[in-house]
Amino acid sequence: MKWRKASSTPTSTLTWISWFCSLPGHEYFCEVSEDFIEDDFNLTGLNIMVPFWKEAMEMVLDVEPDEDTSKIPDVSIVEASAELLYGLVHQRYILTRAGLQSMVDKYESAAFGVCPRVYCVGCNVVPCGRSDLPGIDTVKLYCPNCNDIYGPPSSRFQGVDGAFFGTTFAHLFFQSYRELAPAPYWKPSSSAESSLSAGRSPDSVHSSSRRSGFVNPNPHGGQKRPEGHVYEPRVYGFKVSERAKSGPRMQWLRLRPQSPLELDTVDWRGRWIDEEEYDGIDEDEEEGDRQMEYFDPVRVFYKTFRSRK
Repeated sequence: MKWRKASSTPTSTLTWISWFCSLPGHEYFCEVSEDFIEDDFNLTGLNIMVPFWKEAMEMVLDVEPDEDTSKIPDVSIVEASAELLYGLVHQRYILTRAGLQSMVDKYESAAFGVCPRVYCVGCNVVPCGRSDLPGIDTVKLYCPNCNDIYGPPSSRFQGVDGAFFGTTFAHLFFQSYRELAPAPYWKPSSSAESSLSAGRSPDSVHSSSRRSGFVNPNPHGGQKRPEGHVYEPRVYGFKVSERAKSGPRMQWLRLRPQSPLELDTVDWRGRWIDEEEYDGIDEDEEEGDRQMEYFDPVRVFYKTFRSRK
């Protein structure tokens, strides 16, 4: 007798992997091939992370148990181990060529959703994690246009571990498929600039800008026209000061260089070349996401607008 699947019938030919990926909240997963799971090289190090390793592997592969399972207190324990095992294998599978191609099909059909930021104009997102170790955080969505991560819009994804997608997939995905990634710089067309100066809404300007042709002169960068408009807080038509308590705090995250030449003014660490004022900064940076209080907004805005003056 095979391991029980909650939604299967005695005559059902549905595999455990197909059943798992069809559950509500598992729409972000792709089906990992059994050949990949059966290769011991792809499972290196996972046996010490997954309890009841042998039973979990048998459940994932729909293998008939060859030993008495009476030592297992509850089948639900094996089901939890099988879910953990499949999630960790899934993290590795989506980094392969076959896995990336499976995720491309989902990305182009907007199966992962779109960015909630207004000025990203419905840019498709991809799932990602903030850690490669399970139990740290739930799955997040990465937007290639604003380079930020967001929580999924539905609560059914709150039970999906972010480690099942990892920290590498989202960025390797857009490195492998550059035609899907927005270009690293944004410069509105002359017609868009004249329209903005004439008082037209940015949304209408962006719609006409997207229809116009776009060719990235750098073949190694993204090939899609990015949405580069940044929201500017105003009071009675006047911009709110950047140093005001109610002023813009994360505007520098959305800014893009306005020409490919500006990309050459920074080094490999993203710092301005020949900048003497901040040479004494410690180069050792903390791994992982940095909190906002670590950033000096005055310094950031100075560095951002220095090359544009």
